[in-house]
Amino acid sequence: MELLQRLRSKSMTASISTAYSRDLGDELRRLRENNTSFGGRAMAAQLGWDPSKVSNIETGKARPTEVDLAQYLATCGKGIEFLQDFADRYRHAFDLYFAQVPENLRTLTMVENMATKIFAYEILSIPGLLQTETYAHALFVETGCESVEDIKKFVALRMERQSIWRRPYRPECVFYVHELALQMRIGDVKVMEDQYLRLLFNAHIVRIVPANAVGLALHSPVSLFEFGKASPLAYSETDLAKVFAQDTSAIKSSRTLFERLDAVALDEEQSRSMLAEYVSGLREDPHGHRTDLA
Repeated sequence: MELLQRLRSKSMTASISTAYSRDLGDELRRLRENNTSFGGRAMAAQLGWDPSKVSNIETGKARPTEVDLAQYLATCGKGIEFLQDFADRYRHAFDLYFAQVPENLRTLTMVENMATKIFAYEILSIPGLLQTETYAHALFVETGCESVEDIKKFVALRMERQSIWRRPYRPECVFYVHELALQMRIGDVKVMEDQYLRLLFNAHIVRIVPANAVGLALHSPVSLFEFGKASPLAYSETDLAKVFAQDTSAIKSSRTLFERLDAVALDEEQSRSMLAEYVSGLREDPHGHRTDLA
């Protein structure tokens, strides 16, 4: 009874779409495709809705009422328990700040695939979209908190995220990598050499932040995503949570950080030279640690 009262209390409203609203909207689309024979227009006719309503909900552009969700999910063959769980999650779909558990990669993957521009800053490790498979594996091993099966799964997911590089219209990217990430020995010499070479061959989108930029090393890693029609999104993650922020102040703060990084980071040729030095250093002294290159 309480749920039905809540279902009747709200009407669908237009909202600023978020990464999470687009993610959950896409989840609804997949439920429709997997559990009914309806296309978008046929689903609208079945529900007695305007076709644009189904489109706007499935693309995360509008917030449906819980009555709308109940009707939609019932048409997909889902019961009250599924509705309750989905409605609980959907309540946060349009929050300008929201957090997810680290294991949830679906929203982040959708963000990366929809973005037209990506600016990313990493301090102690190589950005995930530029990691080699062996580096990613060694990185998960170094954390010491994942099982062999989980490591294999997470590495595979990280490699799948890199499919954006095979798209005909991939996003414009700039990756700012603090030199501390180059100095961190992850895995053996071969792992690091392959990872340095991966960065070297992608030097047109990599800018190294020199080790003497100590203040910038104290920031959290952050990414800024821009989209063709949706609002910009700032993103950061820790071992505890993935945080998505679309609030104006978060976007402004992130842009300020990237402006500072742009002023301090080495340019493309300087970054390329530094990466080449790190490769040469490994080949000259394969057992030593490079901690003094600046």
